[in-house]
Amino acid sequence: MAWAEQCGDNTWRVRYRRGDNSIGSIPGFPTEQAAQDHIDDMKSDQRKGTWLDPVGGQTTLGEFLPDFWAAIDVDLRTEENYRSIVRKHIEPRWGDTAFADFKNLKIQAWAKELRIHLSPVTVQGITKLLSLILSDAVDEKLIAANPIRPPRRGRRRHGQRPKKKVWAEPVELLEVADQIAACYGPSGAILEVTAGWTGARWGELTGLQRHNVHLFDDDTGFIVIDPDTGTLHESASGKLWLGPPKTEASARTISLVPFNVRLLRIQLATHKHPHVFIGPDGGLLRRSNFARRAQRPAADGNLHVDNPRIRLHPAKPGLTFHGTRHSHKTWMIDDGIPEIAQALRLGHVMPDKVQETYSHVAAAVEARLLQHLQERWEKAVINAPVDIDSNWRVAA
Repeated sequence: MAWAEQCGDNTWRVRYRRGDNSIGSIPGFPTEQAAQDHIDDMKSDQRKGTWLDPVGGQTTLGEFLPDFWAAIDVDLRTEENYRSIVRKHIEPRWGDTAFADFKNLKIQAWAKELRIHLSPVTVQGITKLLSLILSDAVDEKLIAANPIRPPRRGRRRHGQRPKKKVWAEPVELLEVADQIAACYGPSGAILEVTAGWTGARWGELTGLQRHNVHLFDDDTGFIVIDPDTGTLHESASGKLWLGPPKTEASARTISLVPFNVRLLRIQLATHKHPHVFIGPDGGLLRRSNFARRAQRPAADGNLHVDNPRIRLHPAKPGLTFHGTRHSHKTWMIDDGIPEIAQALRLGHVMPDKVQETYSHVAAAVEARLLQHLQERWEKAVINAPVDIDSNWRVAA
């Protein structure tokens, strides 16, 4: 229900009753007929189900955020990342802006300013989060449509090509592991080669528990990435917890190479913690700590450091822990392992029909895969440098 009402000598407004029985007002019409025309448009939009109360559009982004945070359903690490982006970039610029005042060109100009100091990928993540918030405002009928549209014109950006992922040959990875053993300890070295020869992710190995490791007397075995607790997650605030792996396909069983069975047997005998891999202090491993204390000095060397406890030469500059997973993938490609076998070992998603086909040849392919990996280890041991103590791997 709506009606026109004079509110000044030459001004009219439209009054309307909301669903909660309160009265809304839209001022600024010069004549009664102009107000009546707006009422007719309102009635038409209401019949179509497209009419929005203009008061909703005056809600600011800052006023809307508490409802947004209360409703968003993502894991803790993602939510903390979202909150950080909003606090640092979105709220300072748009917190006091009413949803009705968001315009695509203003947003694109803001994104252009951000790219002066931030990488294109970072800016893309910021604008995608703003778009998510605006889409939720649309769902709540505060605005009719999300104003963000992709840029339609502008100079072509010739940014740097993404750097190729650094991967390592087996002998290079073994040299990195030897240097990790020297500067961090044997446990870190076993973690590194386990990653390289299984293709498991950081969180899958640091979250690996004893009851999911199966080692047999004939030096065969496997590890299980549990679908509910198979990954150690770490939030931006430093909280650690066990949860599901990255994807549904990531919950899997990974067969072990004989030498890795022997190393894991040694590793499990060094402590009684429920987790297989733990830090020097006996607690759970943190990615940043391991990278700083083990991965970076072992891969990059520490020639730039004055008087280190142990001098390390570059073994494979730029190799990250995740790079061991790329290494494993590269080795399987080089050994001619079928793509579906690679996907199943790495926990990648493949069409069900292909998985069904693979199930008929799984045993033969798996045996060949493990044989190639064992041979790669043996050749790496023969060719590895001898200037770093390698006692941690003698039993393997």
